Amino acid sequence: MKTPGFWYRPEATAAARLLAPAGALYDAASRLRRAWVTPQRAPVPVVCIGNLVAGGAGKTPVALALARRLAEIGITAHTLSRGHGGSLAGPVRVDPAVHGAAEVGDEPLLLARAAPAWVSRDRPAGARAAAAAGAALILMDDGFQNPSLAKDLSLLVVDGPVGFGNGLVLPAGPLRETPQAGLKRADALVVMGRDQTGMAALAARHGLVALGARLVPAPEDAARLRGRRVLAFAGIGRPQKFFVTLAELGAEIVGRIAFPDHHAYTPDEMMRLVETAQERGAVAVTTEKDQVRLPPAARPMVEALRVDLAWDDPAALDAVLEPVVRRVLGHP
Repeated sequence: MKTPGFWYRPEATAAARLLAPAGALYDAASRLRRAWVTPQRAPVPVVCIGNLVAGGAGKTPVALALARRLAEIGITAHTLSRGHGGSLAGPVRVDPAVHGAAEVGDEPLLLARAAPAWVSRDRPAGARAAAAAGAALILMDDGFQNPSLAKDLSLLVVDGPVGFGNGLVLPAGPLRETPQAGLKRADALVVMGRDQTGMAALAARHGLVALGARLVPAPEDAARLRGRRVLAFAGIGRPQKFFVTLAELGAEIVGRIAFPDHHAYTPDEMMRLVETAQERGAVAVTTEKDQVRLPPAARPMVEALRVDLAWDDPAALDAVLEPVVRRVLGHP
């Protein structure tokens, strides 16, 4: 579904207030689940990259960046995710040459470019499979609210410009649980983009480190799209972020089309998008995450903007990771 606009308004609207009782029930059910389930311990350390909102925070780019950083210091990390939108229950190791988004979801296909990636709806089973295949550490993309697998380190990712929206729990707002409950179980907060909502200050009040990070377009992609007419489309948590990135790198946007998160594009949709772009003298452009969900025949007709994650303070990241790194490397 598309993100409701009232979720990210500063104050609760009439719709949000009407849905608030349902949000309270959702939160209560989540608390009960976490209280009743005893987390299983994986054979290797587990680092969870989660969030408190329903989509759009930037977890997958953070997981990709962490996988690359761990590889630099000699740690073999495997990624683990549920495989949202995929048909395979797993545990299964993702093979981009064999699997598509319909089987394993879109994020695991991106994660597999940086490290071995696993999909498993049963997180403990997936962790055991990854460890048996040689993982020294597991990066769990999402799953912060899933109590089945014990976490050794939990990073919460938040979109700095919008924060936690109206501060209400689903469906009244974007939150999967209250910030008070979630921040108590976290070890650090990763603030993506400009901190316009006081997230760093909130982290400090809860005794957490705030790690600043931002998405930077790949230089060659930025150079290729700068000054070009583009028809931008995206099916991610907050498509507006993608549109802003394109505008900031200097592309001339002739149309902005938002789809629901994890949208499965059909051949007919893609034909209409490509034809519309051609009529406007433009090229259709989307995200890497969307690109893996396009019908294979449509991919050559669409350009994707690749982005990399840059840390404001890499040393602060290393300090947060140090306890699990020392454990993996066998240091006391």
